[in-house]
Amino acid sequence: MPHATAAWLVENTSLSFEQIAEFCGLHILEIQAIADDTAATKLTGRDPVRANELTHEEIEKGQKDPEYRLTMHKEPDPVRRTKGPRYTPVSKRQDKPDGINWIIRNHPEVSDGQISKLIGTTRTTIASIRDRTHWNMANIQPKDPVTLGLTSQRELDAAVAKAQKAAGMEARVDTRLDSDRSALIEELRAEREQHARDAEAALAAAEAGEVDVSDEIVPGIKDPFKR
Repeated sequence: MPHATAAWLVENTSLSFEQIAEFCGLHILEIQAIADDTAATKLTGRDPVRANELTHEEIEKGQKDPEYRLTMHKEPDPVRRTKGPRYTPVSKRQDKPDGINWIIRNHPEVSDGQISKLIGTTRTTIASIRDRTHWNMANIQPKDPVTLGLTSQRELDAAVAKAQKAAGMEARVDTRLDSDRSALIEELRAEREQHARDAEAALAAAEAGEVDVSDEIVPGIKDPFKR
């Protein structure tokens, strides 16, 4: 849309390339390409006056003063997502069966309706993968739909939590790292206690006059810059 608006302004006004680039949020070289008719695609101009984004008075001000910066009269209407299946780019559509298979395998409590909303596919496809009658079942591998870019982690987590609540299930708690976490805590605690003992021993030795502490920052730690 900015390129189409720029094409109209180039063709129908005497505004400078800088003014058009600033208003449309484009690089000045893009405006130059549009004016020279060397743009990658042929553009059909879009009238910003008819779209209530600019007024004739505003254009006149810009044509009279090349330093003038055009002010948008009304922001373009935002594109709203309509109800219906989630749109998935063509490049990712072949990944949908893998994402569906992953959800079915790891979260069987999630309904076909929820999967349909998450992935943007039909219930027929989901059912065929669930009962393994899909025409390409031999090549379908379970892959995380978040990693595939088919949905977000937040949406997936919300769908799983909702399904588990509806099924009367307790939320799963990942305990796979509990042993590693406990071991790390114990290791850190042991290191802290050892450091404390070393500091106490160094302090006691210093008080007994057994070591020279003149070059120590704190008991047991020497100043590395002092020689």
